[in-house]
Amino acid sequence: MSGGIGEFLKSRRARIQPADVGLPDLGRRRVPGLRREELAQLAGVSIDYYTRLERCRARNVSDAILDAIADVLRLDATEREHLRHLARPSGPAAARRGAGAAGGRERVRPGLLRLLEMMDAVPACVLGRRTDVLAYNALADALYGFGDMPAEHRNAARHTFLHPGVEHFYADWHTVAEEAVAFLHLDVGRHPHDRRLAALIGELSMHSDTFRTLWAAHPVQDKTYGTKHICHPVVGDLELAYETLLLPGDLDQCLVLYTAPAGSPTEDRLRLLASWQATEMQHTQTPVPRPSGDCK
Repeated sequence: MSGGIGEFLKSRRARIQPADVGLPDLGRRRVPGLRREELAQLAGVSIDYYTRLERCRARNVSDAILDAIADVLRLDATEREHLRHLARPSGPAAARRGAGAAGGRERVRPGLLRLLEMMDAVPACVLGRRTDVLAYNALADALYGFGDMPAEHRNAARHTFLHPGVEHFYADWHTVAEEAVAFLHLDVGRHPHDRRLAALIGELSMHSDTFRTLWAAHPVQDKTYGTKHICHPVVGDLELAYETLLLPGDLDQCLVLYTAPAGSPTEDRLRLLASWQATEMQHTQTPVPRPSGDCK
């Protein structure tokens, strides 16, 4: 699976200019940013050892060495954690013990499924490994159309890059795309032997030029909170805030909730979307045609 420690360190070396760390500018360079020998010197390790680390041949890398490298590269907390995962990957046996590592889909607790069902005023879904969509409520279905997808294709990253018309669905599609890639990179670090994750990355690389470009840049970002501007085909513009909550008992799963400010046009449109979804669900034999919504 691509996206290993060598690619990550090279991408972060490229961000640091010699002048940023007090080194003289000696003219034209064959590669952007710091050279291996410069990083090794600044981190206080031998060039041989650092080269072996980039080539994934260094064993038992200490926290002190990783911290020194991270300090030179000015990594944030998420990037530092990612570097540790890449430098000390879990073995295949540990991966097989993890939920959904080999083939079967992860399971969502019955109590959480009931919670989703009760949250009828906000779109909500549960994401698992690889950004698989494990469960969702009716309003999230109305928002994203999960129910129209085969179960094995319900995946947030796949939707972001391969769903027809997705560039128009998200007003800020490139930002959403980068966030999806950044989270997949974290997943690779945490689960380097996940065959389904490798297959997903291969599929996206094959079918999306944007994914390949973003993947090579190696962005790293965990899912937390933010905003999404969606141009929905039924109700039009939706400016939604989202919160991502890790679930106790299974840190590979998270609950994603979408909200709108009280009294906002988006809140009114969410109510309209919920009403439309309820009407459509009554027509299980003949789906209600989806009208076009006007978007800015």
